[in-house]
Amino acid sequence: MKLLWVGIVVGLCLGEMVSGNELVGFNATELSHFEAHGASLANANEPLMVGLTLIQSAAAKGAVCLDGTLPGYHLHRGFGSGANSWLIQLEGGGWCNNVRSCVYRKDTRHGSSTYMEKEIPFTGILSSSPEDNPDFFNWNRVKLRYCDGASFIGDTQDKDAQLEFRGQRIWSAAMEDLMSKGMSSAEQALLSGCSAGGLASILHCDEFRDLFPKTTRVKCLSDGGLFLDVLDVSGGRTLRNFYSGVVDLQGVQQNLPRTCTDRLDPTLCFFPQHLIASIKTPLFLLNAAYDSWQIQASLAPPTADPQGYWHECTLNHGKCTSSQIQFLQGFRSQMLNAIKDFSQSNQNGLFINSCFAHCQSERQDTWFADDSPLIGSQPIAIAVGNWYFDRAVVKAIDCAYPCDHTCHNLIFK
Repeated sequence: MKLLWVGIVVGLCLGEMVSGNELVGFNATELSHFEAHGASLANANEPLMVGLTLIQSAAAKGAVCLDGTLPGYHLHRGFGSGANSWLIQLEGGGWCNNVRSCVYRKDTRHGSSTYMEKEIPFTGILSSSPEDNPDFFNWNRVKLRYCDGASFIGDTQDKDAQLEFRGQRIWSAAMEDLMSKGMSSAEQALLSGCSAGGLASILHCDEFRDLFPKTTRVKCLSDGGLFLDVLDVSGGRTLRNFYSGVVDLQGVQQNLPRTCTDRLDPTLCFFPQHLIASIKTPLFLLNAAYDSWQIQASLAPPTADPQGYWHECTLNHGKCTSSQIQFLQGFRSQMLNAIKDFSQSNQNGLFINSCFAHCQSERQDTWFADDSPLIGSQPIAIAVGNWYFDRAVVKAIDCAYPCDHTCHNLIFK
């Protein structure tokens, strides 16, 4: 059954302008925790609610949110056969690329722990139910909150604006804290993330691998993090121009992989397509071929479509013209081309479904449910588990739209 998630109000909607060329949508790339759970209509069980832990040791390391408050995470302890296995999920939530947008951000949950929910539901890949999360339900599961604005990799400050860009330090402080709480003894570990957190899981993948001895099975999963450097509908480079501001403002360059920055401009090295082929650690890319966020914020934002020709199409794919669908098929082709070299290695995994979606691992309805999205007969949770535990080589690439009738496509008001 094809479920249309009608009327979900999320930060993906891009109508409100912050400044002449900067959109609120870039400050949010994912559903809120409660919106995501509310969208998980297939999940009849009450979700596990997990409390927020602030990292008390972080301040001394200068590892603070945009506004100087302590960073934090939500941890649910593993049990039984999963007691020595760890899953780290990096929260998403866009980026900020100039002082104005970062000042706005620091008064939100993505810039200050003051505004973070004190408890969040653990669903999908974070669920503690074997019926909802067959392979990872009894692992130690951690949701690391995102309160910088550069996918956990910036490191500088703006004293005049009272902004701390300390994503890299937050990452390091969180890993150190979790290692002291038992992660150092992990027999298995998986670094995952959604959206801006999915980009972070790519950027930090090899660094995560290096935390553990060679005997530990360590892999990474990026969900909705394959942001592409592509032309928008006006022929411009909306996302590249935006990322340039993020990289310059937040001191990102120093922490990007040298294998990339030695040959390319640092802004290009914030795009996964220039990173994934050189990552040594096994990596799984889970992405919608018609990524809702990228369609709205990168391909056809209002700045590239001042006449609003694309507006209805970006909110509801059913209202796209044949020429617009053709343009979106071109985007899918560019995505498949970007992963061509990456896909040659059997240690890597793929699940690229032809849906209009964004982030599918934390929502129960898309991760694992009776009617969750499939490629062939395989739902996302089973594909990821088969890859992680080496039960099968997983290179699942869907046929082009409109062939997939299992999608949970996002439709916006």
